Amino acid sequence: MRSTSNAYCDALGIGIPKFEAIKDDPEANYYRLLIVFLLERGEPVTLRQAAQRFEEAGVAPATHALASLKRCKPGRAPIFRDGDQYALDPRDAEAERWVFRLGLRPSEPVSLPAERPIPEPLPSIAEPLTAAYLDEAWRDGLPSGWSAQRVVLCVLDAHGRAMDPQEVISFVSAYTQRSPVAAGSADYWRRGSAIRTREDGRWELDSAHDALRSARQAVIDRIETRRRWASKQPDPAVRAANRMRFEREREAHTEELGRMRRVLIHAFPARKPEALVLVDVAERSLDTFVGNEIPGAVEKLAAYDLIAAIDVRTLLRALHFEPGERRLGELGPPQKTKAINKRGRKLKITTSLLVQGSCGISRPFGDPKKMREHLAAGELTKLRRRLEADAKSLYAIYQYGRLHGTVRLRWGFIDEVLPVPWVHRDETRLYDFKKRSYERGLPLEIVVGSAPGWADPWSRRQLARVEKDGWWLSLVDDDGLEIHEEEIQLARLAGSRSA
Repeated sequence: MRSTSNAYCDALGIGIPKFEAIKDDPEANYYRLLIVFLLERGEPVTLRQAAQRFEEAGVAPATHALASLKRCKPGRAPIFRDGDQYALDPRDAEAERWVFRLGLRPSEPVSLPAERPIPEPLPSIAEPLTAAYLDEAWRDGLPSGWSAQRVVLCVLDAHGRAMDPQEVISFVSAYTQRSPVAAGSADYWRRGSAIRTREDGRWELDSAHDALRSARQAVIDRIETRRRWASKQPDPAVRAANRMRFEREREAHTEELGRMRRVLIHAFPARKPEALVLVDVAERSLDTFVGNEIPGAVEKLAAYDLIAAIDVRTLLRALHFEPGERRLGELGPPQKTKAINKRGRKLKITTSLLVQGSCGISRPFGDPKKMREHLAAGELTKLRRRLEADAKSLYAIYQYGRLHGTVRLRWGFIDEVLPVPWVHRDETRLYDFKKRSYERGLPLEIVVGSAPGWADPWSRRQLARVEKDGWWLSLVDDDGLEIHEEEIQLARLAGSRSA
């Protein structure tokens, strides 16, 4: 009998998917199907097990599926590799995105009791236009290619009287910034046109002219097209309600994420720790444990909701700590290499390289050989000092990633950003700070350049003001010069006491 729940699906709040129901999706690829298989199984699997399942479902022979699975970079978030097995992290933000992409938890639209209003019948070509019809036809702007004469015809017909040219221009300007109608437009109309200028200067319509019927038909066609397009779109009221609901849910989740207790772990040696440092993110405090003190560090981990480290799962296994429902943050490089030329030469991406590029720390981590010598010689003070300096570098790159959602890779001619896996999309980032600053009319306090000092991180703070150009929000300093956002290490609203 098929199980009705498993650990992965329970954590995501979905039912167990059936592999065969998704394998024929036109967008299905091997990575996508591997996620489905993991959700179906609810536990880690090997690529051989996945390939066998692919063959059973008729996707491809197992040998072909195995080769394709190896090529698809299966260790990408929300999947992670653990030895020969691949597992799913259901608390990773990417897992939530994939649930929607796979249609396993579609967004439920808000149901509104009121139905969409039924539009009035289309006007008849034999009847005069009205201002309401013109508003419906021109709501998105005047149609391109309409002549000034046709526009004036429609306005005079809708008002049913002679009008002063400025009155017509004022009416038309409500629908366009570049009106085709001007006070001198009548100078270019031919004798016998549908509009004549009276002795008092007002424009008057010839209601029997054929051009009037043509203008009315153009308005009718325009209204019909807009209504046909609108009938295929979601109700604007439903869209607005959905947007408000999404914003409320995101704000609630942001607050929930903000309340999480977070800790960073830096251990040496990484795979068999003999010394480690715990960094409490909120308190900016360091606790160092060496040798027999390490079990005390493991006990302290139980108080945290999020644990982050380089190769975090391997480290926790070495510490014999079961994370359970806690969120894990992988602080290792989000990608291993970067192609630097067409001949196939590749740059190996390390955490040290990313800390240097993002935080400007020239020597972020100590020499492992020296640290082994300190450990062997019992020079624990020197070892602790170096470990704590390394942990501060790890804290700097973690905070930079939280603020930007990316880290900066700089090497030679390369200067680009890489998205990081330890930041949820609902966390407060630099864009959120800029938006709040602009909406509230408050400046931002920022720290620019290299990583801030540990004792007083805001000692180099400066004020920045937000300027808006269309949809883009930029930061400028007191001299009006734009600030390079990738150089910002910390940001907060002026007067706030939280980073």
